[in-house]
Amino acid sequence: MKFDELDKQMRVYETSSDYCVLPNMYMIARIDGRSFTRLTKEKHSFEAPLDIKFRDLMVATTKHLMQCGFNVIYAYTESDEISLLFSLNEDMFNRKTRKFNSILAGEASAKFSLLLNDIGVFDSRISQLPTKKLVIDYFRWRNEDAFRNSLNAHCYWMLRRKGEDSKEATQKIEGKSIALKNELLYKNEINFNELPNWHKRGVGLYWDDYEKEGINEKTKEKVITTRKKIKIDYNLPMKDAYSCFVESILNRDK
Repeated sequence: MKFDELDKQMRVYETSSDYCVLPNMYMIARIDGRSFTRLTKEKHSFEAPLDIKFRDLMVATTKHLMQCGFNVIYAYTESDEISLLFSLNEDMFNRKTRKFNSILAGEASAKFSLLLNDIGVFDSRISQLPTKKLVIDYFRWRNEDAFRNSLNAHCYWMLRRKGEDSKEATQKIEGKSIALKNELLYKNEINFNELPNWHKRGVGLYWDDYEKEGINEKTKEKVITTRKKIKIDYNLPMKDAYSCFVESILNRDK
């Protein structure tokens, strides 16, 4: 059998299950760390509940994903996960989810591993959302998940440092309201409201315009050009204000 015939025969087994996201559907990729509890708590002993060095590793990995060939208009990271919002017009790889997931997981794993000098592995999945409202709801969901996880983590590790074992600490906060958890922290000299905002809300990354001065090679006159750079936001708003913030990014997408 000639190679061209063999290639045609076998390639169908790779592509028969390919799925392409329909036009005018928003795509969000969620890239999540695999077995990161062991990696960050046992192998590398990052500070619990939240470590600024680990945060910076995740931010640098997120920034890399925004610059690896895809048209990402907004990125959000909290804990060991990253969410990427693509332009509505993104058409890379004909919008094949297989290609997006495999490349993004590979890029994130490679970048994070190089930064950590150890193996860190990520998986990826794509959400397909037909409306701006659902996109906003998605990021509200992750933003509020960050708040919930942070509050639980601060309570849990405060109790562990006071001598509680893992089971006891978990039982003391399980089913408790936000108010009771805040009170528990306050009684132990931790004011949750005064913690850095990135602890409670995650970190957002988006493209921001800036002006750069240059020289016109023909006229030798100074010219001002507008360029784009990634802005890292450690002070994201919450609730309705965060919804308005995400909507403003969507409205800038062209």
